[in-house]
Amino acid sequence: MKPRGDVSRRNFLKSSAAATAGAALFGVPAVNVLGANEKLELGLIGTGGRCQHLMKALAKMPTVRMAALCDIFEPHLAAARKLADPKAITTKHYPELLERKDIDAVLIASPDHWHVPMTVDACAAGKDVYVEKPLTHNLEEGQAVIDAQNKHGKIVQVGMQQRSMPQFQKANELLRAGRLGTVHKVHLTWNRNAERFRLQKLNIDPKSVDWKAFCGNARAQPYDEYRFRNWRWFWDFGGGILTDLMVHYIDVVHWFLDLDHPLQATAVGNHVQSKGVWETPDTVQCLLTYANDLQVYFEGTFCNARNGAMLEFMGTEATLYLDRGRYELHPERKAGKYEEWVLGSGKRGQDFYDKPDGELV
Repeated sequence: MKPRGDVSRRNFLKSSAAATAGAALFGVPAVNVLGANEKLELGLIGTGGRCQHLMKALAKMPTVRMAALCDIFEPHLAAARKLADPKAITTKHYPELLERKDIDAVLIASPDHWHVPMTVDACAAGKDVYVEKPLTHNLEEGQAVIDAQNKHGKIVQVGMQQRSMPQFQKANELLRAGRLGTVHKVHLTWNRNAERFRLQKLNIDPKSVDWKAFCGNARAQPYDEYRFRNWRWFWDFGGGILTDLMVHYIDVVHWFLDLDHPLQATAVGNHVQSKGVWETPDTVQCLLTYANDLQVYFEGTFCNARNGAMLEFMGTEATLYLDRGRYELHPERKAGKYEEWVLGSGKRGQDFYDKPDGELV
């Protein structure tokens, strides 16, 4: 139950160690590779809101057993116990989970700054890995993951749910069929208006948090309950709007256009409402320039929800509008009218990523 080989989505879903888990997370039918009496023994590291969302899908898969849980926050472990196998073991120290020989693969949904260390350690422990985005915060971390995967021959997959949504798949087909002509500009937007900027009292019992373990490879600092619950907006733990939201849609751009990396990147940010509370900006603009004169522009804010979350691929023949609910193709010769549209499922993962107050550890 421990496959080797090419790290591709197809191989991940077909691999006997991770097929059913991958199917559950991506909402596609499971490949029948496990025997009638076999189960994938899955360990889950970081059992907060995102993990619990995935656990509800995994609970419907008969060939997956959520056998081990790890989190440094007791309330998260308590909530996850209700969704996992009744006999699942629990720990606050992820190396203890990785040491277990009965665990085939792990799902990592920890805060971002732990993604790379946990993925590298999981590969070294002989486990295949599904890890939430963003995988890394810099190029050096990315190389460390590649080296670990190559050295130990394990599968590493990063979660990006847009790739399984039908409207994204159909839109990709239209673009690849040449319906847009030459794509020269892509506009990405992810806007919200959320009341997250107040330093409200959260009443978290410090004894329920292993703060030293939470900080991990980040700099040592006094316990702060606001940072603990809102870690995405502090540089030691997260990357703000760019690594939390832009990462979703820049992945779509690279997928649709077979891109590797930009030649140039420029970004500016501002604190409109979060000054003195967040470290990362609450309003961001980013311009990426690629080969063949392609420009990709991202704008995101937490201070105005206009336009929500969407992408526009602009080509010489048409513009393709896309979001988590639908796509629209607007031919250039028929300005103001869309040729076709489709409603997508939209809800897979959307309740977590789009709900203004839904960001959890």
